[in-house]
Amino acid sequence: MYDLISVGNIAIDLYYKGNALTNKDGRFQLAIGGKYHADYFHEDIGGGGCNVAVGVAKHGLKTALFARIGNNNFKQTILERLKQKNVSIEFCQFEENYNIVSSILLTETGERTIISYDTPGHMVKKFFLHDQLKNAKNIYVSSLSNVSLEDKIEIISYLKGDQTMTFVNLSITDCKREPEALYKIFDSLDVLIINAHEYSELIKKPYEEINFQNLELTLPYLKNRILIITDAEKGSYGYYKNKKYFQKAVEPKKIVDTTGCGDAYTAGFVAQYLKSKDIKFSMESGAKYAAEKLERIGAN
Repeated sequence: MYDLISVGNIAIDLYYKGNALTNKDGRFQLAIGGKYHADYFHEDIGGGGCNVAVGVAKHGLKTALFARIGNNNFKQTILERLKQKNVSIEFCQFEENYNIVSSILLTETGERTIISYDTPGHMVKKFFLHDQLKNAKNIYVSSLSNVSLEDKIEIISYLKGDQTMTFVNLSITDCKREPEALYKIFDSLDVLIINAHEYSELIKKPYEEINFQNLELTLPYLKNRILIITDAEKGSYGYYKNKKYFQKAVEPKKIVDTTGCGDAYTAGFVAQYLKSKDIKFSMESGAKYAAEKLERIGAN
C-alpha cells in the first residue's frame, strides 16, 4: 500500500533562459513576429500532482500518481523520469491525442512566466476505474484547475474513507466561488493548503486587509480542519481547533527558479505530517523543502 496517492496533472516542462528574453515592469518584452535565442534550456516533468508525489517520495515515503499521460513523443520521457524519482504509475491513465506541456520563461532572479496547454478531457470517468484508490491510506488532491467543481467534489467525496487522510489544494477559481458551493469539499478533507491570495478570495476580503498573524477564522466549517496558508517570503500560517501556528520562510542561498515552490512546501508539509502528525514540525519541513526547491531549476 502507498503512503500517499497524489491526484493531479503531470506535464512536460520546457524551460528557457537567456539575455534575449528581456523583461521590464514584471513583463517579458517579446515582439509579435520576433524570434529569440535562449542561452539555457532545461526539460523536466512538472504539474501539481506530479510535483507533490515526487516531493513526498524524496522524503522517503512510498508514493503513486493518478494522472493522465498522453501516448505521444513525451510518454517515454515521463515514464523514465517518474521511475527515477521513485513515483509509481500504477494509477496513471494513458490516452491518445492527449498533451499537457508548459513552456517556462525564466528571469535571472528566478521569476517565471508559464505558457501551458492541457488537452480537455474527462478525468473523473477514468478515475473511477480504480476501486483500490478508495482504500488508499492518504490522498493528496491538487488544484486541478482544468476539472469542474462538480467532478472535483465527486473525486474528493469518493476518496474520503474512515481511515483515509485527505489533503486538498484548491485553485483560485474555486476560491472565488461562494463558500456554500464548497461545503461538500470541506466536509471531505482533513487538511486544506492554499496560498494567502487564494484565502483572500475564499473569504471575499482584500489580501491587504488580512492580518494573518492574528487571523480569526470566519469560515466556521474549517475550524475542525487543518488550514495551512502560505504567503511566499512572509512565511506560512497554520490553524486548527483554535490553535495558531506561524512558520518563518527559510531563505534560500540563491533563488534560481520559483516554479513549483508552493508544491514543494505542500510536499514537505504532507510528508512530515504523515510521519509525525505534528503541525508545527510539518510547516517547518515545508518551508525548508520550498527553500531547497528555489535553489534549482525544475518544478520538483
